[in-house]
Amino acid sequence: MLTKFPQALMLGILRGIVQSFKLQRIRTKSLLFSVGLGLSLAIWAVSAMQTVAQNSANPTVVRIGYQKAATVLNALKARGELEKALAASGSSVKWTEFPAGPPMLEAMNAGSIDFGYTGEAPPIFAQAAGTPLVYVAYDPWSPKAEAIIVPKDSPIKTVADLKGKRVAFAKGSNTNYLVVKALEKAGLKYSDIKPAFLAPADARAAFEGRNVDAWAIWDPYLAAVEQATGARTLTDATGLAPNRGYYLAAKSFVEQYPSALKTVLDRVSKVSDWAKQNPAQVAKFLAPQLGIDAAALEVAEKRREYGVLPITSEIIARQQQVADTFYKINLMPKEIKVQEIVWKGNL
Repeated sequence: MLTKFPQALMLGILRGIVQSFKLQRIRTKSLLFSVGLGLSLAIWAVSAMQTVAQNSANPTVVRIGYQKAATVLNALKARGELEKALAASGSSVKWTEFPAGPPMLEAMNAGSIDFGYTGEAPPIFAQAAGTPLVYVAYDPWSPKAEAIIVPKDSPIKTVADLKGKRVAFAKGSNTNYLVVKALEKAGLKYSDIKPAFLAPADARAAFEGRNVDAWAIWDPYLAAVEQATGARTLTDATGLAPNRGYYLAAKSFVEQYPSALKTVLDRVSKVSDWAKQNPAQVAKFLAPQLGIDAAALEVAEKRREYGVLPITSEIIARQQQVADTFYKINLMPKEIKVQEIVWKGNL
């Protein structure tokens, strides 16, 4: 016959079983926490490694936009030195020519190019339009390297005489800014002229065909038309516009491939130093590629400055003035802050 368990003994056994389950639950939770923490750390480590790898990797192709006015990039392309520098890391180079800065930066916005060079105005309009670009360096160029010109026998003698006249220039270009500042100095408003927004090739045809009264243009187009037609300068940019050039890169390229960016800037700087010391050689070297007479190119080379320089607070302030001017005359839809898209890296 089975003996009944005493009540106290039965309660003790039950408490033991419950305590055992509690301890098991604690161990399970601890184990799950440890596993979860381990997985989190592993995921973080993988993510960090991927970021480092991404930032140190090299692109398959570095896509560069250039225009005929950009002597340094033209020389860099012709000499093939960038291709040599990037080949060791497995990257190639693709060059695309543009008639002016604005369409070049439109291509950057579309993701078609990684790096380019323009005058001071195009990146301002591009930033206002939301283009993800970054200022990475600047070129001092020269206020003598752009001007407002008229035919040699034109009755127009001063900038003030442009009132009511048709003036050609590329919209959103550095010469667009020159026109605004020259009119202000002459006591005129931007609305006092009739702008003809034309790319350089079309503007020259209109200028020589007398379909416009004046043309605001930069070198080497300026030197070429002066030599070919004897065009007369109303004013250059001295005291009106700094006429700097800017090296720009797509934001994604800067973030993902800083090493490749520094390689590009290093090679640009080396070619810039060479060009500064050899204006005649540069002109002879580039004449057949640009389709511009070597004598005109040499004039353009001798009146410009060279350099691949870091963006300083002073340069940012001057560029901000350009942006504020365009906003003031309603050419830009909104105000921008140039400082927000300046590269923090080192040349």
